[in-house]
Amino acid sequence: IFNFDHSLSIMTSIYPDEVRNLQLGDPEYGPEIEEACDAIHTATKGFGTDEQSIINTLGSFTPSQRLILSQRYKEKFGKDLYNLVDSETSFNFGTLAKLLSLPIPEAEAKIIRMATKGIGTNEKLLWPVICGRTNVEMNLLKKAYFKRYNEDLAILLSSELSGDLKKLALACVQGLEEEFDPSYHTESRAAEDAKLFYKAGQGRWGTDEETIFGIICKSPPKYLKMVDSAYVEKNNVNLERALEKELSGKAKKAAIYELGMKLSPYETVAELIKQTCAGMGTDELGLSCAILRYQTILPHVMIEHTNMYSKTIQDRVQEETSGYYKDLLLEMIHVVWPS
Repeated sequence: IFNFDHSLSIMTSIYPDEVRNLQLGDPEYGPEIEEACDAIHTATKGFGTDEQSIINTLGSFTPSQRLILSQRYKEKFGKDLYNLVDSETSFNFGTLAKLLSLPIPEAEAKIIRMATKGIGTNEKLLWPVICGRTNVEMNLLKKAYFKRYNEDLAILLSSELSGDLKKLALACVQGLEEEFDPSYHTESRAAEDAKLFYKAGQGRWGTDEETIFGIICKSPPKYLKMVDSAYVEKNNVNLERALEKELSGKAKKAAIYELGMKLSPYETVAELIKQTCAGMGTDELGLSCAILRYQTILPHVMIEHTNMYSKTIQDRVQEETSGYYKDLLLEMIHVVWPS
Protein backbone atom coordinates (compact mmCIF):
# COMPACT_ATOMS: atom_id res chain seq x y z
CA ILE A 1 0.00 0.00 0.00
CA PHE A 2 2.71 2.46 0.97
CA ASN A 3 5.72 3.27 -1.18
CA PHE A 4 8.86 4.78 0.31
CA ASP A 5 11.72 6.61 -1.40
CA HIS A 6 14.91 5.97 0.52
CA SER A 7 17.01 8.17 -1.79
CA LEU A 8 18.41 11.36 -0.33
CA SER A 9 18.33 12.94 -3.79
CA ILE A 10 14.84 14.30 -3.22
CA MET A 11 12.78 15.45 -0.25
CA THR A 12 10.67 12.81 1.48
CA SER A 13 7.12 12.71 0.11
CA ILE A 14 4.17 12.49 2.49
CA TYR A 15 1.33 12.41 -0.07
CA PRO A 16 0.23 9.07 -1.55
CA ASP A 17 1.05 8.51 -5.23
CA GLU A 18 -2.55 9.12 -6.29
CA VAL A 19 -2.35 12.66 -4.96
CA ARG A 20 1.16 13.49 -6.14
CA ASN A 21 0.59 12.19 -9.65
CA LEU A 22 -3.01 13.42 -9.94
CA GLN A 23 -4.05 10.02 -11.30
CA LEU A 24 -7.35 9.66 -9.46
CA GLY A 25 -9.40 10.42 -12.53
CA ASP A 26 -12.59 8.36 -12.55
CA PRO A 27 -11.75 5.54 -10.12
CA GLU A 28 -13.44 2.20 -9.84
CA TYR A 29 -14.96 2.02 -6.39
CA GLY A 30 -14.25 -1.28 -4.72
CA PRO A 31 -16.70 -2.93 -2.33
CA GLU A 32 -14.80 -1.60 0.69
CA ILE A 33 -15.48 1.98 -0.47
CA GLU A 34 -19.16 1.30 -1.02
CA GLU A 35 -19.46 -0.42 2.35
CA ALA A 36 -17.68 2.45 4.11
CA CYS A 37 -20.00 5.02 2.53
CA ASP A 38 -23.02 3.04 3.67
CA ALA A 39 -21.57 2.59 7.17
CA ILE A 40 -20.92 6.33 7.57
CA HIS A 41 -24.39 7.14 6.27
CA THR A 42 -25.96 4.73 8.77
CA ALA A 43 -23.73 5.95 11.63
CA THR A 44 -24.85 9.55 11.17
CA LYS A 45 -28.51 8.98 10.39
CA GLY A 46 -31.11 9.79 12.99
CA PHE A 47 -30.44 10.85 16.58
CA GLY A 48 -26.82 10.62 17.75
CA THR A 49 -23.70 9.36 16.02
CA ASP A 50 -22.06 5.94 16.05
CA GLU A 51 -18.47 7.02 16.71
CA GLN A 52 -17.14 3.48 16.47
CA SER A 53 -18.38 3.24 12.89
CA ILE A 54 -16.54 6.47 12.10
CA ILE A 55 -13.37 4.95 13.59
CA ASN A 56 -13.88 1.71 11.63
CA THR A 57 -14.23 3.58 8.34
CA LEU A 58 -12.31 6.86 8.30
CA GLY A 59 -9.74 5.62 10.81
CA SER A 60 -9.04 2.30 9.11
CA PHE A 61 -8.52 3.66 5.59
CA THR A 62 -5.22 4.70 4.06
CA PRO A 63 -4.81 8.24 2.70
CA SER A 64 -5.31 6.87 -0.82
CA GLN A 65 -8.56 5.16 0.16
CA ARG A 66 -9.85 8.26 1.94
CA LEU A 67 -9.20 10.27 -1.22
CA ILE A 68 -11.59 7.98 -3.10
CA LEU A 69 -14.03 7.74 -0.19
CA SER A 70 -14.59 11.49 0.01
CA GLN A 71 -15.38 11.62 -3.69
CA ARG A 72 -17.68 8.58 -3.68
CA TYR A 73 -19.68 9.64 -0.61
CA LYS A 74 -20.73 12.88 -2.24
CA GLU A 75 -21.66 11.08 -5.44
CA LYS A 76 -23.67 8.46 -3.60
CA PHE A 77 -25.51 10.55 -1.01
CA GLY A 78 -25.29 14.08 -2.42
CA LYS A 79 -23.65 15.51 0.70
CA ASP A 80 -20.10 16.66 1.30
CA LEU A 81 -18.41 14.22 3.67
CA TYR A 82 -16.59 16.97 5.57
CA ASN A 83 -19.80 18.88 6.21
CA LEU A 84 -21.51 15.70 7.37
CA VAL A 85 -18.73 14.80 9.83
CA ASP A 86 -18.59 18.42 10.99
CA SER A 87 -22.27 18.32 11.92
CA GLU A 88 -22.05 14.94 13.67
CA THR A 89 -18.84 15.06 15.72
CA SER A 90 -17.09 17.40 18.17
CA PHE A 91 -14.03 18.04 20.33
CA ASN A 92 -10.68 16.37 19.56
CA PHE A 93 -12.36 13.34 18.02
CA GLY A 94 -14.44 15.55 15.76
CA THR A 95 -11.49 17.69 14.67
CA LEU A 96 -9.49 14.63 13.62
CA ALA A 97 -12.48 12.94 11.97
CA LYS A 98 -13.16 16.08 9.93
CA LEU A 99 -9.57 16.21 8.72
CA LEU A 100 -9.76 12.51 7.81
CA SER A 101 -12.82 13.21 5.67
CA LEU A 102 -10.76 15.42 3.34
CA PRO A 103 -8.16 14.51 0.70
CA ILE A 104 -4.77 15.14 2.31
CA PRO A 105 -3.93 18.40 0.44
CA GLU A 106 -7.31 19.84 1.45
CA ALA A 107 -6.80 18.61 5.01
CA GLU A 108 -3.51 20.47 5.12
CA ALA A 109 -5.19 23.57 3.69
CA LYS A 110 -7.72 23.27 6.53
CA ILE A 111 -4.90 22.97 9.08
CA ILE A 112 -3.36 26.18 7.71
CA ARG A 113 -6.74 27.87 8.00
CA MET A 114 -7.12 26.70 11.59
CA ALA A 115 -3.66 28.06 12.39
CA THR A 116 -4.33 31.48 10.93
CA LYS A 117 -7.99 32.29 11.57
CA GLY A 118 -9.10 34.40 14.49
CA ILE A 119 -6.91 36.54 16.72
CA GLY A 120 -3.24 35.63 16.51
CA THR A 121 -1.49 32.89 14.56
CA ASN A 122 -0.74 29.38 15.79
CA GLU A 123 2.78 29.37 14.39
CA LYS A 124 3.64 26.06 16.07
CA LEU A 125 0.89 24.39 14.05
CA LEU A 126 1.66 26.29 10.86
CA TRP A 127 5.35 25.86 10.20
CA PRO A 128 5.45 22.02 10.11
CA VAL A 129 2.94 22.20 7.22
CA ILE A 130 4.93 24.82 5.31
CA CYS A 131 8.46 23.55 5.93
CA GLY A 132 10.01 20.32 4.71
CA ARG A 133 7.95 19.87 1.53
CA THR A 134 8.76 18.61 -1.95
CA ASN A 135 8.22 21.07 -4.78
CA VAL A 136 5.38 18.96 -6.19
CA GLU A 137 3.55 18.71 -2.88
CA MET A 138 3.98 22.40 -2.14
CA ASN A 139 2.39 23.24 -5.48
CA LEU A 140 -0.51 20.87 -4.76
CA LEU A 141 -0.94 22.44 -1.33
CA LYS A 142 -1.00 25.97 -2.75
CA LYS A 143 -3.60 24.94 -5.31
CA ALA A 144 -5.72 23.20 -2.66
CA TYR A 145 -5.60 26.26 -0.39
CA PHE A 146 -6.57 28.64 -3.17
CA LYS A 147 -9.37 26.34 -4.36
CA ARG A 148 -10.84 25.99 -0.87
CA TYR A 149 -10.38 29.56 0.41
CA ASN A 150 -9.83 31.67 -2.74
CA GLU A 151 -6.64 33.11 -1.26
CA ASP A 152 -3.01 32.89 -2.26
CA LEU A 153 -0.99 31.00 0.34
CA ALA A 154 2.08 33.22 0.04
CA ILE A 155 -0.04 36.33 0.58
CA LEU A 156 -1.64 34.73 3.63
CA LEU A 157 1.75 33.83 5.14
CA SER A 158 3.08 37.30 4.43
CA SER A 159 0.20 38.83 6.37
CA GLU A 160 0.22 36.34 9.26
CA LEU A 161 3.95 36.02 9.97
CA SER A 162 6.79 38.40 10.65
CA GLY A 163 10.54 38.50 11.09
CA ASP A 164 12.75 35.50 10.37
CA LEU A 165 9.88 33.01 10.42
CA LYS A 166 8.17 34.98 7.64
CA LYS A 167 11.38 34.96 5.58
CA LEU A 168 11.71 31.19 5.98
CA ALA A 169 8.04 30.45 5.24
CA LEU A 170 8.09 32.54 2.07
CA ALA A 171 11.28 30.78 0.94
CA CYS A 172 9.66 27.39 1.56
CA VAL A 173 6.38 28.18 -0.15
CA GLN A 174 8.16 29.06 -3.39
CA GLY A 175 9.16 25.41 -3.87
CA LEU A 176 12.68 26.22 -5.03
CA GLU A 177 14.46 22.94 -4.24
CA GLU A 178 16.81 22.03 -7.08
CA GLU A 179 16.91 18.58 -8.64
CA PHE A 180 20.11 16.82 -7.69
CA ASP A 181 22.66 16.94 -10.50
CA PRO A 182 26.02 15.29 -9.72
CA SER A 183 27.74 17.44 -12.33
CA TYR A 184 26.50 20.59 -10.60
CA HIS A 185 26.12 19.55 -6.96
CA THR A 186 29.77 18.72 -6.44
CA GLU A 187 31.99 18.53 -3.36
CA SER A 188 33.70 21.78 -4.35
CA ARG A 189 30.37 23.59 -4.70
CA ALA A 190 29.29 22.18 -1.34
CA ALA A 191 32.44 23.62 0.21
CA GLU A 192 31.63 27.00 -1.34
CA ASP A 193 28.09 26.94 0.01
CA ALA A 194 29.36 25.88 3.44
CA LYS A 195 31.66 28.90 3.38
CA LEU A 196 28.78 31.13 2.27
CA PHE A 197 26.62 29.72 5.07
CA TYR A 198 29.34 30.54 7.60
CA LYS A 199 29.81 34.07 6.28
CA ALA A 200 26.05 34.65 6.52
CA GLY A 201 25.96 33.49 10.13
CA GLN A 202 28.81 32.77 12.47
CA GLY A 203 31.32 34.64 10.33
CA ARG A 204 29.71 38.08 10.57
CA TRP A 205 28.14 40.55 12.98
CA GLY A 206 24.44 39.90 12.72
CA THR A 207 22.85 37.19 10.58
CA ASP A 208 21.99 37.16 6.89
CA GLU A 209 18.93 34.94 7.27
CA GLU A 210 17.88 35.11 3.62
CA THR A 211 21.18 33.62 2.46
CA ILE A 212 21.02 30.87 5.06
CA PHE A 213 17.39 30.02 4.25
CA GLY A 214 18.16 30.12 0.53
CA ILE A 215 20.91 27.51 0.87
CA ILE A 216 18.72 25.20 2.95
CA CYS A 217 15.61 25.53 0.79
CA LYS A 218 17.28 25.27 -2.61
CA SER A 219 19.63 22.39 -1.78
CA PRO A 220 18.38 18.87 -2.52
CA PRO A 221 18.85 16.54 0.49
CA LYS A 222 21.84 14.65 -0.92
CA TYR A 223 23.64 17.90 -1.65
CA LEU A 224 22.70 19.50 1.67
CA LYS A 225 24.30 16.52 3.39
CA MET A 226 27.48 17.35 1.47
CA VAL A 227 27.24 20.99 2.58
CA ASP A 228 26.74 19.84 6.16
CA SER A 229 29.83 17.61 6.00
CA ALA A 230 31.89 20.43 4.51
CA TYR A 231 30.69 22.78 7.26
CA VAL A 232 31.66 20.30 9.97
CA GLU A 233 35.09 19.77 8.42
CA LYS A 234 35.78 23.50 8.37
CA ASN A 235 34.06 24.69 11.56
CA ASN A 236 33.76 21.61 13.83
CA VAL A 237 29.99 22.09 14.19
CA ASN A 238 27.16 21.04 11.90
CA LEU A 239 24.50 23.18 10.26
CA GLU A 240 21.96 22.45 12.97
CA ARG A 241 24.27 23.77 15.68
CA ALA A 242 24.99 26.83 13.55
CA LEU A 243 21.25 27.52 13.24
CA GLU A 244 20.83 27.14 16.98
CA LYS A 245 23.44 29.84 17.53
CA GLU A 246 22.25 32.26 14.87
CA LEU A 247 18.46 32.11 15.18
CA SER A 248 15.95 32.26 18.01
CA GLY A 249 12.35 31.43 18.87
CA LYS A 250 10.01 29.75 16.42
CA ALA A 251 12.18 30.74 13.45
CA LYS A 252 15.00 28.65 14.91
CA LYS A 253 12.70 25.66 15.44
CA ALA A 254 11.22 25.97 11.97
CA ALA A 255 14.61 26.29 10.27
CA ILE A 256 15.97 23.27 12.13
CA TYR A 257 12.82 21.39 11.12
CA GLU A 258 13.32 22.30 7.45
CA LEU A 259 16.93 21.16 7.70
CA GLY A 260 15.94 17.97 9.51
CA MET A 261 13.29 17.03 6.95
CA LYS A 262 16.07 16.96 4.37
CA LEU A 263 18.84 15.30 6.37
CA SER A 264 16.93 12.95 8.70
CA PRO A 265 13.18 13.14 7.98
CA TYR A 266 11.98 10.18 10.04
CA GLU A 267 13.84 11.27 13.18
CA THR A 268 12.56 14.82 12.64
CA VAL A 269 8.92 13.71 12.50
CA ALA A 270 9.44 11.45 15.52
CA GLU A 271 10.69 14.44 17.48
CA LEU A 272 7.72 16.55 16.32
CA ILE A 273 5.29 13.91 17.60
CA LYS A 274 7.13 13.72 20.90
CA GLN A 275 7.03 17.52 21.29
CA THR A 276 3.22 17.54 21.01
CA CYS A 277 3.17 15.50 24.20
CA ALA A 278 5.90 17.36 26.10
CA GLY A 279 5.37 19.62 29.09
CA MET A 280 2.12 20.28 30.90
CA GLY A 281 -0.77 18.84 28.93
CA THR A 282 -0.94 17.42 25.43
CA ASP A 283 -1.20 19.45 22.23
CA GLU A 284 -4.00 17.28 20.83
CA LEU A 285 -4.38 19.33 17.66
CA GLY A 286 -0.66 19.15 16.95
CA LEU A 287 -0.64 15.41 17.63
CA SER A 288 -3.65 14.84 15.37
CA CYS A 289 -2.10 16.82 12.54
CA ALA A 290 1.24 15.02 12.82
CA ILE A 291 -0.28 11.51 12.75
CA LEU A 292 -2.59 12.49 9.90
CA ARG A 293 -0.02 14.27 7.75
CA TYR A 294 2.77 11.76 8.15
CA GLN A 295 0.71 8.58 8.05
CA THR A 296 2.27 7.53 4.74
CA ILE A 297 5.79 7.46 6.23
CA LEU A 298 4.72 6.49 9.74
CA PRO A 299 6.29 2.99 9.72
CA HIS A 300 9.75 4.57 9.36
CA VAL A 301 8.89 7.20 11.95
CA MET A 302 7.70 4.50 14.35
CA ILE A 303 11.09 2.78 14.23
CA GLU A 304 13.00 6.01 14.85
CA HIS A 305 10.63 7.09 17.62
CA THR A 306 11.18 3.82 19.46
CA ASN A 307 14.95 4.07 19.02
CA MET A 308 15.03 7.68 20.23
CA TYR A 309 12.61 7.52 23.16
CA SER A 310 12.37 3.81 24.08
CA LYS A 311 8.61 3.88 23.59
CA THR A 312 6.31 3.42 20.64
CA ILE A 313 4.00 6.07 19.25
CA GLN A 314 1.12 3.81 20.35
CA ASP A 315 2.48 3.98 23.90
CA ARG A 316 2.53 7.76 23.70
CA VAL A 317 -1.04 7.90 22.37
CA GLN A 318 -2.22 5.51 25.09
CA GLU A 319 -0.64 7.69 27.78
CA GLU A 320 -1.64 11.11 26.47
CA THR A 321 -5.17 10.68 25.05
CA SER A 322 -8.46 9.02 25.92
CA GLY A 323 -11.88 7.95 24.68
CA TYR A 324 -12.92 7.74 21.05
CA TYR A 325 -10.17 10.22 20.17
CA LYS A 326 -7.53 7.79 21.42
CA ASP A 327 -9.22 4.91 19.59
CA LEU A 328 -9.22 6.86 16.33
CA LEU A 329 -5.52 7.70 16.60
CA LEU A 330 -4.62 4.10 17.41
CA GLU A 331 -6.66 2.85 14.45
CA MET A 332 -4.80 5.23 12.13
CA ILE A 333 -1.49 3.89 13.40
CA HIS A 334 -2.70 0.29 13.13
CA VAL A 335 -3.41 0.79 9.41
CA VAL A 336 0.29 1.28 8.69
CA TRP A 337 1.73 -0.71 11.61
CA PRO A 338 -0.57 -3.74 12.15
CA SER A 339 1.69 -5.51 14.66
